Amino acid sequence: MRVRGWVTRGRHVRAAATLAALVAGATPLATVQSPASAAAAVASAGAQVCQVRDDRLTEISGMVATDDGYVVVNDGADDEARLRIFFLDRRCAVTRTVSYPSRPRDTEDLALGRDGTIWVADTGDNDRNRETIGLWRLAPGADRPVLYRMTYPDNPHDAEALLLDAAGQPLIVTKGGSGTVVLYAPATALKPGATTPLVSVGKVVLPSTTTSNPFSFLGRAVVTGAANAPDGSRVVLRSYADAFEYDVAGGDVVAALTSGTPRVTPLPDEPQGESITYSRDGRSLLTVSESADQPAGSRPTILRYPAATATTAPAPHPAESSTAAPPSPPAAHPAAQTAGIGAGRTWPLAAGAGTLLALLAVAGVLWRRHTDRR
Repeated sequence: MRVRGWVTRGRHVRAAATLAALVAGATPLATVQSPASAAAAVASAGAQVCQVRDDRLTEISGMVATDDGYVVVNDGADDEARLRIFFLDRRCAVTRTVSYPSRPRDTEDLALGRDGTIWVADTGDNDRNRETIGLWRLAPGADRPVLYRMTYPDNPHDAEALLLDAAGQPLIVTKGGSGTVVLYAPATALKPGATTPLVSVGKVVLPSTTTSNPFSFLGRAVVTGAANAPDGSRVVLRSYADAFEYDVAGGDVVAALTSGTPRVTPLPDEPQGESITYSRDGRSLLTVSESADQPAGSRPTILRYPAATATTAPAPHPAESSTAAPPSPPAAHPAAQTAGIGAGRTWPLAAGAGTLLALLAVAGVLWRRHTDRR
Protein backbone atom coordinates (compact mmCIF):
# COMPACT_ATOMS: atom_id res chain seq x y z
CA MET A 1 0.00 0.00 0.00
CA ARG A 2 1.25 3.50 -0.84
CA VAL A 3 0.85 4.86 2.71
CA ARG A 4 -2.52 6.21 1.66
CA GLY A 5 -4.24 8.21 4.37
CA TRP A 6 -0.97 9.97 5.20
CA VAL A 7 0.77 10.51 1.88
CA THR A 8 0.44 9.71 -1.81
CA ARG A 9 3.24 10.12 -4.30
CA GLY A 10 5.62 12.88 -5.33
CA ARG A 11 5.49 16.02 -3.24
CA HIS A 12 3.17 14.46 -0.66
CA VAL A 13 5.82 11.85 0.12
CA ARG A 14 8.46 14.52 0.49
CA ALA A 15 6.18 16.68 2.63
CA ALA A 16 5.38 13.79 4.96
CA ALA A 17 9.06 12.89 5.21
CA THR A 18 9.89 16.48 6.14
CA LEU A 19 7.20 16.58 8.81
CA ALA A 20 8.26 13.17 10.12
CA ALA A 21 11.83 14.40 10.41
CA LEU A 22 10.68 17.48 12.31
CA VAL A 23 8.58 15.40 14.67
CA ALA A 24 11.27 12.77 15.09
CA GLY A 25 13.67 15.50 16.11
CA ALA A 26 11.20 16.97 18.56
CA THR A 27 9.82 13.77 20.09
CA PRO A 28 12.84 12.95 22.30
CA LEU A 29 12.10 16.17 24.19
CA ALA A 30 8.82 14.68 25.35
CA THR A 31 9.79 11.10 26.15
CA VAL A 32 12.44 9.22 28.08
CA GLN A 33 14.29 6.52 26.19
CA SER A 34 13.57 3.05 27.52
CA PRO A 35 15.61 -0.17 27.18
CA ALA A 36 13.37 -1.02 24.18
CA SER A 37 14.48 2.18 22.50
CA ALA A 38 18.13 1.33 22.95
CA ALA A 39 17.62 -2.17 21.61
CA ALA A 40 15.81 -0.91 18.54
CA ALA A 41 18.52 1.64 17.81
CA VAL A 42 21.14 -1.09 17.28
CA ALA A 43 18.88 -3.64 15.57
CA SER A 44 20.33 -5.54 12.62
CA ALA A 45 18.90 -5.61 9.14
CA GLY A 46 17.46 -8.85 7.82
CA ALA A 47 19.45 -11.31 5.73
CA GLN A 48 18.67 -11.12 2.01
CA VAL A 49 16.93 -14.22 0.65
CA CYS A 50 16.18 -13.22 -2.96
CA GLN A 51 15.02 -10.33 -5.10
CA VAL A 52 11.77 -10.21 -7.04
CA ARG A 53 12.69 -9.05 -10.55
CA ASP A 54 9.30 -9.27 -12.24
CA ASP A 55 8.22 -5.73 -13.14
CA ARG A 56 4.61 -6.54 -12.29
CA LEU A 57 5.53 -6.92 -8.63
CA THR A 58 6.49 -3.47 -7.36
CA GLU A 59 3.71 -3.03 -4.79
CA ILE A 60 3.81 -6.32 -2.88
CA SER A 61 1.41 -6.03 0.02
CA GLY A 62 1.00 -9.67 1.09
CA MET A 63 3.15 -12.81 1.16
CA VAL A 64 3.05 -16.40 2.40
CA ALA A 65 5.78 -19.03 2.23
CA THR A 66 5.02 -22.42 0.71
CA ASP A 67 6.99 -25.64 0.34
CA ASP A 68 7.94 -24.58 -3.18
CA GLY A 69 8.62 -20.88 -2.63
CA TYR A 70 6.22 -17.98 -2.03
CA VAL A 71 2.84 -16.56 -2.99
CA VAL A 72 2.46 -12.77 -3.19
CA VAL A 73 -0.09 -10.13 -4.18
CA ASN A 74 0.10 -6.45 -5.04
CA ASP A 75 -2.14 -3.88 -3.44
CA GLY A 76 -4.75 -1.89 -5.39
CA ALA A 77 -2.83 -1.63 -8.66
CA ASP A 78 -4.37 -0.03 -11.74
CA ASP A 79 -2.64 -2.33 -14.23
CA GLU A 80 -4.67 -5.47 -14.93
CA ALA A 81 -1.49 -7.54 -15.27
CA ARG A 82 -0.62 -6.76 -11.63
CA LEU A 83 -4.02 -7.78 -10.25
CA ARG A 84 -3.25 -11.47 -9.87
CA ILE A 85 -2.09 -14.01 -7.32
CA PHE A 86 1.58 -14.65 -8.08
CA PHE A 87 3.39 -17.90 -7.30
CA LEU A 88 7.18 -17.65 -6.96
CA ASP A 89 9.87 -20.28 -6.74
CA ARG A 90 12.63 -20.30 -4.12
CA ARG A 91 14.65 -17.79 -6.14
CA CYS A 92 11.72 -15.34 -6.29
CA ALA A 93 11.02 -16.00 -9.98
CA VAL A 94 7.35 -16.05 -11.02
CA THR A 95 6.25 -19.56 -12.00
CA ARG A 96 2.52 -18.96 -12.54
CA THR A 97 -0.28 -16.52 -11.83
CA VAL A 98 -3.97 -16.86 -10.99
CA SER A 99 -6.47 -14.26 -12.18
CA TYR A 100 -9.53 -13.06 -10.30
CA PRO A 101 -12.97 -13.65 -11.84
CA SER A 102 -13.83 -10.01 -11.12
CA ARG A 103 -11.73 -6.97 -10.29
CA PRO A 104 -10.56 -6.75 -6.66
CA ARG A 105 -10.56 -3.35 -4.95
CA ASP A 106 -7.41 -3.31 -2.81
CA THR A 107 -5.72 -6.60 -1.92
CA GLU A 108 -3.50 -6.17 1.12
CA ASP A 109 -2.52 -9.47 2.74
CA LEU A 110 -2.45 -13.26 2.39
CA ALA A 111 -3.02 -16.14 4.78
CA LEU A 112 -2.27 -19.83 4.22
CA GLY A 113 -4.55 -22.49 5.69
CA ARG A 114 -3.36 -25.80 7.05
CA ASP A 115 -4.88 -27.55 4.02
CA GLY A 116 -3.10 -25.27 1.55
CA THR A 117 -6.01 -22.88 1.02
CA ILE A 118 -4.86 -19.36 0.17
CA TRP A 119 -6.91 -16.45 1.50
CA VAL A 120 -6.50 -12.99 -0.06
CA ALA A 121 -7.61 -10.01 2.03
CA ASP A 122 -9.30 -7.48 -0.28
CA THR A 123 -9.70 -5.13 2.67
CA GLY A 124 -7.75 -1.96 1.87
CA ASP A 125 -9.83 1.21 2.25
CA ASN A 126 -7.72 4.34 2.54
CA ASP A 127 -10.67 6.67 2.16
CA ARG A 128 -12.80 4.55 4.50
CA ASN A 129 -15.79 4.59 2.19
CA ARG A 130 -16.26 0.96 1.15
CA GLU A 131 -19.69 -0.50 1.88
CA THR A 132 -18.25 -4.01 1.83
CA ILE A 133 -14.82 -5.63 1.93
CA GLY A 134 -13.84 -8.99 0.47
CA LEU A 135 -11.93 -12.19 1.04
CA TRP A 136 -10.86 -14.32 -1.91
CA ARG A 137 -10.46 -18.05 -1.20
CA LEU A 138 -8.23 -20.09 -3.53
CA ALA A 139 -8.68 -23.78 -2.75
CA PRO A 140 -5.79 -26.20 -3.35
CA GLY A 141 -5.65 -27.04 -7.06
CA ALA A 142 -8.27 -24.45 -8.06
CA ASP A 143 -7.63 -22.08 -10.96
CA ARG A 144 -9.97 -19.30 -9.77
CA PRO A 145 -10.54 -17.83 -6.30
CA VAL A 146 -14.04 -17.44 -4.81
CA LEU A 147 -15.15 -14.08 -3.40
CA TYR A 148 -16.80 -13.64 0.00
CA ARG A 149 -18.16 -10.20 0.87
CA MET A 150 -18.35 -8.81 4.41
CA THR A 151 -19.44 -5.64 6.14
CA TYR A 152 -18.30 -3.98 9.36
CA PRO A 153 -20.79 -3.53 12.22
CA ASP A 154 -19.82 0.09 12.90
CA ASN A 155 -18.08 2.06 10.13
CA PRO A 156 -15.57 1.39 7.34
CA HIS A 157 -11.97 0.63 8.31
CA ASP A 158 -8.70 0.40 6.46
CA ALA A 159 -7.24 -3.08 7.09
CA GLU A 160 -4.00 -4.56 5.78
CA ALA A 161 -3.55 -7.68 7.91
CA LEU A 162 -5.20 -11.11 7.88
CA LEU A 163 -4.93 -14.05 10.29
CA LEU A 164 -6.70 -17.41 10.60
CA ASP A 165 -8.14 -18.85 13.80
CA ALA A 166 -7.78 -22.46 14.93
CA ALA A 167 -10.75 -23.47 12.77
CA GLY A 168 -9.23 -21.83 9.70
CA GLN A 169 -11.68 -18.91 9.74
CA PRO A 170 -10.41 -15.42 8.86
CA LEU A 171 -9.60 -12.72 11.40
CA ILE A 172 -9.18 -9.18 10.05
CA VAL A 173 -6.83 -6.72 11.76
CA THR A 174 -7.38 -3.01 11.10
CA LYS A 175 -4.44 -0.76 10.27
CA GLY A 176 -5.10 1.64 13.10
CA GLY A 177 -2.99 4.76 13.40
CA SER A 178 -2.94 5.54 17.11
CA GLY A 179 -1.17 2.40 18.27
CA THR A 180 -4.44 0.50 18.82
CA VAL A 181 -5.96 -1.84 16.23
CA VAL A 182 -9.28 -3.72 16.16
CA LEU A 183 -9.93 -7.39 15.39
CA TYR A 184 -12.98 -8.41 13.37
CA ALA A 185 -14.35 -11.91 12.67
CA PRO A 186 -17.32 -13.14 10.59
CA ALA A 187 -20.48 -13.34 12.69
CA THR A 188 -21.74 -16.30 10.64
CA ALA A 189 -20.33 -18.75 8.13
CA LEU A 190 -19.03 -17.18 4.93
CA LYS A 191 -21.15 -17.78 1.82
CA PRO A 192 -20.37 -16.91 -1.81
CA GLY A 193 -22.84 -14.41 -3.22
CA ALA A 194 -23.89 -13.22 0.23
CA THR A 195 -22.67 -10.42 2.48
CA THR A 196 -21.58 -11.67 5.90
CA PRO A 197 -21.64 -9.30 8.88
CA LEU A 198 -18.46 -8.91 10.88
CA VAL A 199 -18.25 -8.56 14.64
CA SER A 200 -15.57 -6.87 16.71
CA VAL A 201 -13.80 -9.44 18.89
CA GLY A 202 -11.13 -7.34 20.59
CA LYS A 203 -8.48 -4.65 20.45
CA VAL A 204 -4.69 -4.81 20.44
CA VAL A 205 -2.43 -2.09 21.84
CA LEU A 206 0.96 -2.17 20.11
CA PRO A 207 4.05 -1.92 22.30
CA SER A 208 5.99 1.32 22.16
CA THR A 209 9.33 1.25 20.31
CA THR A 210 11.69 3.71 18.67
CA THR A 211 12.79 1.52 15.76
CA SER A 212 14.02 3.58 12.81
CA ASN A 213 11.73 3.57 9.78
CA PRO A 214 10.86 5.95 6.91
CA PHE A 215 7.67 7.19 8.61
CA SER A 216 8.97 7.96 12.12
CA PHE A 217 6.39 7.48 14.93
CA LEU A 218 3.59 7.06 12.36
CA GLY A 219 5.24 3.90 11.07
CA ARG A 220 5.35 2.38 14.55
CA ALA A 221 1.64 2.95 15.25
CA VAL A 222 0.02 0.90 12.47
CA VAL A 223 -0.33 -2.75 11.48
CA THR A 224 0.59 -3.48 7.87
CA GLY A 225 0.69 -7.29 7.86
CA ALA A 226 0.22 -10.45 9.93
CA ALA A 227 0.90 -14.18 9.82
CA ASN A 228 0.22 -17.48 11.58
CA ALA A 229 3.08 -19.84 12.40
CA PRO A 230 2.77 -23.12 10.44
CA ASP A 231 2.07 -25.12 13.62
CA GLY A 232 -0.42 -22.56 14.95
CA SER A 233 1.55 -21.92 18.14
CA ARG A 234 2.34 -18.26 17.36
CA VAL A 235 1.05 -15.30 15.41
CA VAL A 236 2.85 -12.14 14.41
CA LEU A 237 1.73 -8.60 13.60
CA ARG A 238 4.02 -6.14 11.88
CA SER A 239 4.23 -2.37 11.59
CA TYR A 240 6.51 -0.45 9.24
CA ALA A 241 9.16 -0.79 11.98
CA ASP A 242 8.74 -3.94 14.08
CA ALA A 243 7.34 -7.46 14.33
CA PHE A 244 5.25 -8.35 17.41
CA GLU A 245 5.08 -12.08 18.05
CA TYR A 246 2.45 -13.62 20.36
CA ASP A 247 2.24 -17.16 21.76
CA VAL A 248 -1.11 -18.86 21.06
CA ALA A 249 -2.44 -21.20 23.74
CA GLY A 250 -5.19 -23.68 22.92
CA GLY A 251 -5.62 -22.24 19.44
CA ASP A 252 -7.18 -19.01 20.79
CA VAL A 253 -5.66 -16.36 18.51
CA VAL A 254 -7.90 -13.57 19.80
CA ALA A 255 -6.93 -14.19 23.42
CA ALA A 256 -3.26 -14.27 22.44
CA LEU A 257 -3.48 -10.88 20.74
CA THR A 258 -5.70 -9.12 23.26
CA SER A 259 -4.14 -10.36 26.49
CA GLY A 260 -0.70 -11.73 25.59
CA THR A 261 2.68 -10.02 25.90
CA PRO A 262 4.48 -9.99 22.54
CA ARG A 263 8.15 -10.38 21.81
CA VAL A 264 9.46 -7.55 19.64
CA THR A 265 11.75 -8.10 16.67
CA PRO A 266 12.91 -4.81 15.12
CA LEU A 267 12.67 -4.57 11.32
CA PRO A 268 14.76 -1.42 10.95
CA ASP A 269 14.56 0.88 7.92
CA GLU A 270 12.68 -1.40 5.56
CA PRO A 271 11.63 0.91 2.68
CA GLN A 272 7.89 0.29 3.03
CA GLY A 273 7.35 -2.95 4.89
CA GLU A 274 3.86 -4.27 4.22
CA SER A 275 4.29 -8.05 4.34
CA ILE A 276 5.37 -10.68 6.83
CA THR A 277 5.17 -14.46 6.99
CA TYR A 278 6.82 -17.39 8.74
CA SER A 279 9.23 -19.73 7.02
CA ARG A 280 7.81 -23.21 6.56
CA ASP A 281 9.82 -24.55 9.48
CA GLY A 282 8.61 -21.69 11.69
CA ARG A 283 12.11 -20.64 12.67
CA SER A 284 12.30 -17.41 10.71
CA LEU A 285 10.23 -14.35 9.95
CA LEU A 286 10.24 -13.30 6.28
CA THR A 287 9.39 -9.80 5.10
CA VAL A 288 9.22 -7.87 1.85
CA SER A 289 8.68 -4.19 1.03
CA GLU A 290 7.01 -2.32 -1.79
CA SER A 291 9.43 -0.76 -4.25
CA ALA A 292 7.14 1.48 -6.33
CA ASP A 293 8.21 4.70 -4.59
CA GLN A 294 11.85 3.75 -4.17
CA PRO A 295 14.82 4.93 -6.27
CA ALA A 296 15.03 3.66 -9.83
CA GLY A 297 16.36 0.13 -10.03
CA SER A 298 15.11 -0.87 -6.57
CA ARG A 299 13.68 -4.38 -6.36
CA PRO A 300 11.44 -5.97 -3.73
CA THR A 301 13.73 -8.09 -1.58
CA ILE A 302 12.64 -10.89 0.73
CA LEU A 303 14.48 -10.60 4.04
CA ARG A 304 14.90 -13.19 6.79
CA TYR A 305 14.97 -12.49 10.54
CA PRO A 306 15.36 -15.18 13.22
CA ALA A 307 11.99 -15.67 14.91
CA ALA A 308 11.95 -14.26 18.41
CA THR A 309 11.38 -17.68 19.98
CA ALA A 310 14.57 -19.19 18.51
CA THR A 311 17.33 -19.61 21.12
CA THR A 312 20.00 -20.32 18.54
CA ALA A 313 20.53 -19.22 14.97
CA PRO A 314 18.27 -21.59 12.98
CA ALA A 315 19.27 -23.41 9.83
CA PRO A 316 17.17 -21.79 7.08
CA HIS A 317 14.57 -23.80 5.21
CA PRO A 318 15.74 -24.52 1.64
CA ALA A 319 13.13 -22.09 0.33
CA GLU A 320 14.72 -19.28 2.35
CA SER A 321 18.40 -20.08 1.95
CA SER A 322 20.54 -17.00 1.37
CA THR A 323 23.75 -16.60 -0.52
CA ALA A 324 24.76 -13.74 1.76
CA ALA A 325 26.10 -14.38 5.25
CA PRO A 326 23.31 -13.52 7.74
CA PRO A 327 23.92 -10.58 10.05
CA SER A 328 23.88 -10.81 13.81
CA PRO A 329 20.34 -11.69 14.93
CA PRO A 330 18.25 -8.67 15.85
CA ALA A 331 17.41 -8.39 19.52
CA ALA A 332 13.97 -9.77 20.39
CA HIS A 333 12.53 -8.50 23.64
CA PRO A 334 9.39 -9.21 25.68
CA ALA A 335 7.48 -5.95 25.45
CA ALA A 336 6.59 -5.92 29.14
CA GLN A 337 10.26 -5.91 30.09
CA THR A 338 11.60 -3.55 27.46
CA ALA A 339 8.84 -1.02 26.92
CA GLY A 340 7.95 -0.56 30.56
CA ILE A 341 4.57 -0.45 32.28
CA GLY A 342 2.02 1.49 30.26
CA ALA A 343 4.41 1.85 27.32
CA GLY A 344 1.55 1.39 24.87
CA ARG A 345 0.05 4.63 26.23
CA THR A 346 3.20 6.76 26.31
CA TRP A 347 3.73 7.17 22.59
CA PRO A 348 0.65 9.39 21.96
CA LEU A 349 1.95 11.91 24.52
CA ALA A 350 5.38 11.93 22.90
CA ALA A 351 3.91 12.11 19.42
CA GLY A 352 1.56 14.92 20.43
CA ALA A 353 4.35 16.94 21.98
CA GLY A 354 6.60 16.39 18.98
CA THR A 355 3.84 17.38 16.59
CA LEU A 356 3.07 20.51 18.60
CA LEU A 357 6.70 21.59 18.49
CA ALA A 358 6.84 20.94 14.73
CA LEU A 359 3.68 22.98 14.16
CA LEU A 360 5.01 25.82 16.31
CA ALA A 361 8.18 25.85 14.22
CA VAL A 362 6.18 26.00 10.98
CA ALA A 363 3.97 28.75 12.40
CA GLY A 364 7.07 30.74 13.32
CA VAL A 365 8.40 30.49 9.77
CA LEU A 366 5.08 31.58 8.30
CA TRP A 367 4.83 34.50 10.73
CA ARG A 368 8.35 35.63 9.86
CA ARG A 369 7.53 35.52 6.16
CA HIS A 370 4.38 37.52 6.82
CA THR A 371 6.19 40.21 8.79
CA ASP A 372 8.97 40.43 6.20
CA ARG A 373 6.42 41.34 3.53
CA ARG A 374 4.98 44.20 5.61
